[in-house]
Amino acid sequence: MGRIAILDCTLRDGGYLVNKQFSDNFMYGIINGLTDAGLEFVEIGFLQDDISKEESTVFQNSEMARRWIPQKRKNTLYTVLADYSRYSVSNLDIYDGKSFDAVRACFFKHERKDVLDFSRVVIEKGYKLFIQPVDILGYQHIELLDLINDINQIEPECFSIVDTFGSMYLDDLRTAFNIIHHNLNPEIKIGFHSHNNLQMSSALSQEFLTLSQKRDVVVDATCLGMGRGAGNTPTELIVQYVNAKMGGAYNLDAILDVIDSYMMSIKMRCSWGYDIPMFLSGCYSSHVNNVSYLLQKPSLRFADLRFILNELNAQERRRYDFGRLEELYLEYMRSDIDDTNNIERFKAIVQGKTVLVVTPGKSVVDKKEAIEAFIERECPLVIAVNFIPTLSKTDYLYFNNLHRYDYWKRDRNFNAIGKILTSNVMDSDSTDFVISFHRLVKTGWNNLDNSIIMLLRLLNMVDVERVALAGFDGFNPSTRNYAVTEMENNGYQDYAHTNIEIERLFTDFLKTTKINDVFFITPSRFEYVEGVRHNDDDSYS
Repeated sequence: MGRIAILDCTLRDGGYLVNKQFSDNFMYGIINGLTDAGLEFVEIGFLQDDISKEESTVFQNSEMARRWIPQKRKNTLYTVLADYSRYSVSNLDIYDGKSFDAVRACFFKHERKDVLDFSRVVIEKGYKLFIQPVDILGYQHIELLDLINDINQIEPECFSIVDTFGSMYLDDLRTAFNIIHHNLNPEIKIGFHSHNNLQMSSALSQEFLTLSQKRDVVVDATCLGMGRGAGNTPTELIVQYVNAKMGGAYNLDAILDVIDSYMMSIKMRCSWGYDIPMFLSGCYSSHVNNVSYLLQKPSLRFADLRFILNELNAQERRRYDFGRLEELYLEYMRSDIDDTNNIERFKAIVQGKTVLVVTPGKSVVDKKEAIEAFIERECPLVIAVNFIPTLSKTDYLYFNNLHRYDYWKRDRNFNAIGKILTSNVMDSDSTDFVISFHRLVKTGWNNLDNSIIMLLRLLNMVDVERVALAGFDGFNPSTRNYAVTEMENNGYQDYAHTNIEIERLFTDFLKTTKINDVFFITPSRFEYVEGVRHNDDDSYS
């Protein structure tokens, strides 16, 4: 039976979630704890040309990483990962046994020939070399065989099966392992690095160890499965499996102490693990940035996200091109209609009236009395955006977000209120006013389909002169944001970035609008944007 080794890469893979900035205590605690656990390899970070003093896990050479290495190494070796496109091997100093021991060379398929000289230099300088080809499933069999032939000439310490997009099933792993096992020099270890998009990471790691009865192997893991997106195989699970089923003698208590002392606190600040967007990323072998970008589109449901990912070809999925995603998004949302009649009808209804736009911010609840007082005093036309408020008067519901529409159409008050729908939400059962989605968006913005801005553009088109805003609060990451708890953000939104983008959109609108008077009747982080009349009365004091 071959020898089993575990490589923990919490500090490297998990470092993405904290901008590669762990505290000194965290670094020392993780490294020493995993060393005490008896792991064969502990990865301490990255090799990069461009470094920042704030990044504790990024180094140009071994000297910069030396301070993290324990004086008592026991039987543990320390590794770093070098992305071939981001590191010049000329910056690597000669191995002296006082810092990291191994370099893991990571590269894309199109770089597989270029990385060979890089790899040779790593070995010449005295380091153990791990070969980490990105996305092993992206290789055709003949390409993989060609790569293996090249690697056999170099004789690295390890050649890894890397499931970059978390797309593997058991049969995929067996196929890749068998090709590599039967063609790779038997002295070279086989490694396995997985991601948990399909909830398969631990099962795959166990299957990998089962396959490797006659080969020395290295399986990657991270404490609590910490890693970008869906995360990785949890170190504690694979350690328990090896101890229980394969005669291992790792100190599980030392790993649990690491998790208790360091990982639980960081879990409160960072998010990783299985979820539906990462599942879809795994289904389509898609770069996580494609999913992250589309998640910023509030109108998209998970099924819509799946449709757009399916429209990308295999090569496009493995990269990310935000321009291409925007093109597909607009194409998907575009369902142009002739809305001339609806525009004219709506214009007649709003003529000469103040319009109160009620959006679903929490201030709609906190300042309900002030809103009701405004309605009684001003008798405005009340339009609620993507929700149904509990107010005495709501004339129309505006929806450009199909996800919100699907939720609220089951409300008992839904059918009693008029509707303004954009064409991407058009429902044959409810068609008071249907407006072209494409008419109301303005390209060039990440949040180009922001519901409030799109409605304001519609009001501008129909010559409304006075608009009051309620519930247009902006986002706060530490408090409840919505009037209705069920509408709370799903956790995929960058609140700070979203606030900045909305403020820019709002400012851009105010600079070009014909509306004479735009003002807030509830508190908002946007109420002092240039062009807004500040409400000096005591309506929300």
